[in-house]
Amino acid sequence: MLGLSLARINVVIALTISALAAGLVGGLDISATIDAFNQGLGGGAKIALSYAMLGAFAVSLSYSGLPDVIANALVKRVGGSEDHSGWVKSGLILVLVAMAVSSQNILPIHIAFIPILVPPLLMLMSQLQVDRRLIACVLTFGLVTTYMILPVGFGAIFLNDILLANLIDNGLQAQASDVPNAMLLPAAGMILGLLIAIFISYRAPRQYEIKQSQATKAKAEINQKGVIAALVAILVTLGVQLYTDSMIFGALMGFIVLNLSGALKHVESQELMVKGVAMMAMIGFIMIAAAGFAAVVKATGEVQTLVSSIADTIGDNKALAAFLMLLVGLLITMGIGSSFSTIPIIATIYVPLAATFGFSAAATIALVGTAAALGDAGSPASDSTLGPTAGLNADGQHDHIRDSVIPTFVHFNLPLLVFGWAAALVL
Repeated sequence: MLGLSLARINVVIALTISALAAGLVGGLDISATIDAFNQGLGGGAKIALSYAMLGAFAVSLSYSGLPDVIANALVKRVGGSEDHSGWVKSGLILVLVAMAVSSQNILPIHIAFIPILVPPLLMLMSQLQVDRRLIACVLTFGLVTTYMILPVGFGAIFLNDILLANLIDNGLQAQASDVPNAMLLPAAGMILGLLIAIFISYRAPRQYEIKQSQATKAKAEINQKGVIAALVAILVTLGVQLYTDSMIFGALMGFIVLNLSGALKHVESQELMVKGVAMMAMIGFIMIAAAGFAAVVKATGEVQTLVSSIADTIGDNKALAAFLMLLVGLLITMGIGSSFSTIPIIATIYVPLAATFGFSAAATIALVGTAAALGDAGSPASDSTLGPTAGLNADGQHDHIRDSVIPTFVHFNLPLLVFGWAAALVL
């Protein structure tokens, strides 16, 4: 799957072909492979519909005038002065990091803010010659690192409901307070990767085309009624989503509020829906195909064989054991595209395996948690890379694989692998 994606084969096609290959190599016949793939497709339907509704809501907001207000305000801060542009770049990065972090904990809306906030800022990024690979790293950092260490929102689900629960179910003696502390050192690897991306890798300017449609739109007259309606719609969306725990109904209510406000009379609601679905359709299809791929991988039963074989090949080398356990976790999460889905797969084997090699409870937590988080950044099928791409590629100048997947893999998975390995040995 990774090889086909790097060869610029469409990710949906890569996932489908790889699912067939996984089934056949894993001992399933064609019929059983297809059955497993079809049964798994439903697992991605919810997130696909969520993306479709978010797309419609985001397009509606783009017609309201609110994104223009945000973009124009930031553009004015530049003022055409090079002295100010550095401050604006720094402020842009800080705002996006804050939004990404908040989307996981304070207001758990996950990637819903990206297609709303990022597209209207693309003209400013192009004007400042900000490397969008840096912005992809910034967004992915906030989306992933936050749930690794902060037990609130999505972090509570990852650390307590999934990680801790699976560790206890497999015999590890641990408490909720132990989990965030054990994940601090691995999270430091994510911070190091972000600093490298900001100050070394993508510090140099990168030129992008400032499209005429963007420039024209930024100078358009602001519709105050539309801006007010957009703000109300955002509050309604957040409130409904938090109350119902449903991204689908949150985006739907926001879309309805904007349409009923009368601020979008110049655009038909059918047109908004079609454009919104079109904008997010590829992400939805990738998530559906990824769910089918994951179902086939699980159906083969070879994941357990892969993990179990480690104990037979490394002997009593504790350092090598930790490294290979993390590496296997990286491969599994890269394929499935979800760190949340990886933990139930590996915890059953990793907990007794860690006990065999004499790892402490804290080290075991770090091993399993890091093995799951590895690959969330850098996977073609992860929403932590798909979300940034959806926003940064709104004008067609940001490639998913080369500009989101590869940069986030290099800057986050490699440091996380090293720091997770160190945590397993020192805790």
